[in-house]
This record gives sequence, C-alpha cells and structure tokens, in this order.
Amino acid sequence: MNNKVKLLSIFVSLGLVLIHVSKASAQDTLTLSLEGAVKYALQNNTDIRNALLDLQSANRKIWETTAIGLPQVSAKAQYSNIFKVPELSFGSFLDPGLLPTDRPLTAQDIANAYVESPPVKLGVKESTTFDFTVSQLLFNGSYIVGLQASRIYYQLSDQNVQRTQLEVASSVRDNYAMLLVAAENIRILKQTRDNVGKLLEETREYYRQGFVEQTDVDQLEVTWNNLGNSLRQVESAYDIGKRMLKIQLGIDLREEIKLTDSLPALINFPGIEQSLAQTFDPQRSIYYRLLETSERLARLDLNREKTEYLPSIAAYYNHQEKTKRPEFDFQPKDVIGISVEWNLFSSGQRMARVAQKRLALEKTRNLKDYQTRALQVQARQLADQLAVKRDAYFNNQKNLELARQIYERSLIKYREGVGSSLDLTVNQNQYLNALSGYYQSVFDLISAHNQLDKILNNLPLN
Repeated sequence: MNNKVKLLSIFVSLGLVLIHVSKASAQDTLTLSLEGAVKYALQNNTDIRNALLDLQSANRKIWETTAIGLPQVSAKAQYSNIFKVPELSFGSFLDPGLLPTDRPLTAQDIANAYVESPPVKLGVKESTTFDFTVSQLLFNGSYIVGLQASRIYYQLSDQNVQRTQLEVASSVRDNYAMLLVAAENIRILKQTRDNVGKLLEETREYYRQGFVEQTDVDQLEVTWNNLGNSLRQVESAYDIGKRMLKIQLGIDLREEIKLTDSLPALINFPGIEQSLAQTFDPQRSIYYRLLETSERLARLDLNREKTEYLPSIAAYYNHQEKTKRPEFDFQPKDVIGISVEWNLFSSGQRMARVAQKRLALEKTRNLKDYQTRALQVQARQLADQLAVKRDAYFNNQKNLELARQIYERSLIKYREGVGSSLDLTVNQNQYLNALSGYYQSVFDLISAHNQLDKILNNLPLN
C-alpha cells in the first residue's frame, strides 16, 4: 500500500512539473495584437521607463526646493588641543594680610606686602565643543521663484512622458504594420516561387520532349533564382524589423513574438476621413504644450534673476556646549538672532544678468511662435499626404487586380503553348511589381494616418 502511495505521489509531482514546463513553453511566444503591442510597449519600453524616472526625480526636486524654506537643524562637534595655553598676568598687588598689625607701618612693610599675582590661563589645553543650530528662512525671492519653477519643471517632465509615450506608440504602430507587410510579401514570394518552380519542372519536361526551346527553360530558371534572392532580402528585412519591435517592446531578443492582426484590420477608413476633416488645434498638441511650458520656465528664470535685488532674511538659534571652559569665557551658551543679507551694489552684474535672461525669454517666445507655425504647416502637409496615400492605395489595389488577371491569362496561354516564356516572365514581373506597390501603399497609408493622428494627438495611449 505504501509503495502505491509513493508511486502515486511521484506521478502527481511529475504531472505538476510537466504542467509547469508546458506553461513556461507557452510563455516563450508573446502573442500580440496591434493594440496589445502598443500597450505592452507603453509599460516596458526603455525610453518611457526612463521618462517616468525623470518624472519621479522632478517630484523629489519639488520637495528638495520646498525644504529650503523649512526649518534647518545642524549639529557640529569640534575637538581642539592647544600646545601652549596663553596666560595673562595682572602684575603685583598689595596683599593686606602681609601688613604688620602690631606696630606702625613703614615704607618697607608696604613694599614687602606687594606680591606677584598668579597668571590667568586664557583657555584650556584640550576641549570638545558641541554646537547646535536651528535656522529658518524668513524671506528670499530666489526661493519663492525656485519653488514655482520646480513645479513647472515637474509639469515639463510629465509632458515629456506623454511625448515619449506618443512617439513610442507611433513607432510601434509603424513597425507592426511594416512587419505585416513583410510577412505578406514573404508569403506571396514563396507561393510565386513554388508556382514558378513547378512551371520550371514542366518546362524542362517539355524541353526534353522537344516542345520548347532551351531559352524558355533558362528564362524561367532566371526568374526562379531572382525570386529566391528577393525572398531572402525580404526575410532578412523581416528579421531586422522583428528585432527592432522587440527593442521597442522592451523584451529579450531571444523571446519569440507572434503578430495576430491582419493588414486589412489596420486600415481604418472612417478614422482616416475623420482625421482629414479635423482642424489642427495647438492646445491639444503635446509638442505645443511643451513649448508653452518652456516659455514659462524662461519667464521664471528672468524673475529669479530679478529677485537678486532683494534681501535675504533668516532667523536662527544657536546653543553651544563645551566639555571644558576656560576661567574667563565670554562666549554665551544660547544665541538667537536675525540675519539680513543684501547685496546693495554689484557694479552692474545683476543688471547684465537680468538683461541676458530677458533676451533668452524673447528668444524662447520667438522659437515658440516659429515652431507653432511649423506645427500648423506640418499638420496640413500630413493631411495632404494622407489624402494622396489614400488615393494611391485605391489605384494600386486596382492595378494589382489587373496585373493578376494579365498574369493568369499569360500563364494559361503559356501552358497551352500559345504564349512565350518571355511574355510570361514580363507579366509575372509586372504582377510582382504591382503586388509590391500595393503592399507598399498599404504601409504608406497606415503610416501616414498614424503620423497625422500623432500630431493631432488622436493616438490612444492605453
């Protein structure tokens, strides 16, 4: 009975191990839709993670700046050892106890009553001092402006996170579509190469029977070889694109990924028409908001420089303890006071710095106005480009269907012996070119829509 129980436990343990292994194997391949890939990248992309770390650092910067205006406590300990303690002597003095009382005083008695006073040490040979200070900033113009700037810097970091997320999402969408196009090209090239291979074998057999010439065989063999070269190039580009997507997703290059969406699913014609009809609003663009925040920081930088004309006021309390005190110590143990620091004259340095900051602010405003106009022009160009890519897509779609029909008819004629291999090759190349142009137009349409939605801030970031 015990052996059966042991055997059963072994099988159960083995089954659990196999289940764990099967789960681990299933996790080796990451299956992603387009939206799933974007969501995964938003959580794991290195640039986004670093931007979030910068945001956390900006949040800590706010507290660092705030703490400058809060009470500051410091303690200091100091040990000192004086090789030779300085002494102070007060000279000789009359000691009344040395004057005789049983007879009249003489001049000699008075002279004998003068004695030398003992020297007074003005310090101690060794001592340890403990110093405790509490200070509180009462007024400082730079502190007030710096506190405002730290909060705006946090806002700038937050906007930088949004910009990074937007660019990563756009890049992932482009790369995802490019991989689907490459995969479709690989499939078509493989299928075409297989068909040409079969046709090549048939033509060789016709040649052996004397129905066709050697030129027909050679022509098909050249086509078959060219298809192989094209296939290897596309496969190489697909592998490179896949590695780039893994980097964007923030996953290990050894991990396998599987893309589940199809190309037609990525083309959103209602969304395209909606984006084309939308007017560019600078306030919705993260790039414009970044320019506004930069202008606010430049304005605060100017205000900070202006506060250098104002005084800095602080209150303090100091307590000091010494392990050994000299006989004459005029240092008080407790001191409370207010310090005022005011730089009244700087020979025009502050004026020059204020002028520089004012020019920097004007430069920032000019750059903001220029880039705002550039964003408006870019939005118009992207909309025009999307409209062109949309029309090109429909044209290439028609061309592909026509080229396919021509190729199929020439293939039928060739097999019936009424068409030449040269005509077949020309029509086949025409079909492949149409196929390549079609898939390129698919990618161009998706990418153009993606770029327009990015500047319009229409890309979902969830």
